[in-house]
Amino acid sequence: MNEVTPTRFTPLGRLLTIVLIAGLIALGVRMLSKSQSKGSGSSSGNSGSNASGSASAGKTPDVAEARTSVKALAPAAAYALPENKTIAVEISKYAGYAGLVAANGGLDPSENSVFFRDHGFKVKLNVSEGENWDELNSGKIAASTTTADVLAVYGRQFHAIVPAQIGYSRGADGLVVRSDIKRINDLKGKVVATAQFTEVDFFLRYLAQEAGLGINMLGSLDATPASDRVNLVYTDEGFAAGDLFLDDLKSGRNKLAGCVTWEPKVSEVITRSGDKAHLLASNKNLLVIADILVVNEGLAKQHPEIVNGLVHGLLAGNKLVRDQQDATLPVVTKAFGWTPDEARAELSKVHLANLPENLAFFSGAIDAAGSFNGIYQSAVLAYGNDLVKDPPDPSHFVDTKALDGVQKSGEFKDQKVAIAPLKSSAPSATLESNPLLSKNIRFMFEPNSSTLDMNNPSNATNLQAIKQMLSVSPGSTVLLRGHVDNARVDEFRRMGGDAYVHQQALRAFALSRDRAAEIQKLLVDKYNVDAKRIDVVGRGWEEPIGSDSEQNRRVEVQWFTIE
Repeated sequence: MNEVTPTRFTPLGRLLTIVLIAGLIALGVRMLSKSQSKGSGSSSGNSGSNASGSASAGKTPDVAEARTSVKALAPAAAYALPENKTIAVEISKYAGYAGLVAANGGLDPSENSVFFRDHGFKVKLNVSEGENWDELNSGKIAASTTTADVLAVYGRQFHAIVPAQIGYSRGADGLVVRSDIKRINDLKGKVVATAQFTEVDFFLRYLAQEAGLGINMLGSLDATPASDRVNLVYTDEGFAAGDLFLDDLKSGRNKLAGCVTWEPKVSEVITRSGDKAHLLASNKNLLVIADILVVNEGLAKQHPEIVNGLVHGLLAGNKLVRDQQDATLPVVTKAFGWTPDEARAELSKVHLANLPENLAFFSGAIDAAGSFNGIYQSAVLAYGNDLVKDPPDPSHFVDTKALDGVQKSGEFKDQKVAIAPLKSSAPSATLESNPLLSKNIRFMFEPNSSTLDMNNPSNATNLQAIKQMLSVSPGSTVLLRGHVDNARVDEFRRMGGDAYVHQQALRAFALSRDRAAEIQKLLVDKYNVDAKRIDVVGRGWEEPIGSDSEQNRRVEVQWFTIE
């Protein structure tokens, strides 16, 4: 048997081997270092525990494509009630849903819950930050939570019913702008970042609409903005919009005038801006972001008793949190992973609706906040025909039979509508100094008179629009500034010189003020608006907005909200 002689390296071979091994080790160390570096810098920024987002991690958020329609939802199917009668309800980590958590005794199904004790079924509350409308539509989950404006976006393909309001967001959403932006009108021709088809997208569109400004969507920060509109760029979610604006402020690129996002990102952007940005508007006292319960349509038809139980449990839970907040803090803090102080802070930014507030919300009788119909129709108008095609009537979604049943039971008979302004320590705006927005309205008066032509339907529409402004924002006020046209100034000068022009100017001031006062009187007498919430002033022909006499005959509405 032949013996195998081991192979021996020559001196040169040994040297080459050592060099090769050393190179492989160095390459491995370099790749590992790059991997760790990448992992530590890729924060998503879409959870409350990491509010700093992508800008904090050194990465500028991407601008998302501006969509011209919402995605098609999964085909409709009924949610099948399980044999154990434990239904899945989706919520997010938001204090507005504390009533549901309190009624359920936590997130997990429980025989101690209001739902089981009074109605014989259990609820599993699933916390998710995504809007899983496919799952609700196709019967994968029984119910979910959203805001009223979302229904206008998804329209007829959304097979769900709305049996109850959960509450209002009061300060959780905000518009942060550069320090030189003083009112919504200043955003004309500028670019703002937000998240598309969310409540913050609607919030900005609503404000622009009230200021008489259109919306233009851009696909990138390098696109040319429209000079006569508010221009929007979108990020994948709300926190990223705040990060994008903050990055723009820090870099000095000056592409963005502001962002619309939600807390805690709103406060973070303001704090980290170095006094370059401030809060222009929030929904603390502008109640147009209404949280609602949505239930799978098939389940609601087949098992109305489940809807009745969900609505009663919601109202009972909301009452617990409103009346005994400290007692409910342990279950809320455990569900959402908050400290007691964090929970109190978050609860201060919501209003949990009781029974009479629910009934007024759906009937339209509420006069201290937005109603369901009002918010829904505002969303339809704010998004426009291009984005919201063939929207159904708001009644398509609403089913208040469960609320009516609770009312008949008398259980909450002592409750009252209790929505009041939330005042901060900051000084309020002074007259004519700093309104949230101003809007020119063309009222039709009889010639050379302060008498409004009530046969003209546009006048009633415009009066209702002013009342609606005051209704959705408790504590807000309006200043009505009357204007007349200046078309005859040169004629007056030919007729009697400067002295005659001065004489006619004084008459113009008086007529413009009388016309503003007439609007005030009608709002008080016919629309039941508190006279203390309306001020008037006449400006004569001193402030024309163009050469068109028709445009110059107007009443300018300045809207002052409390922040």
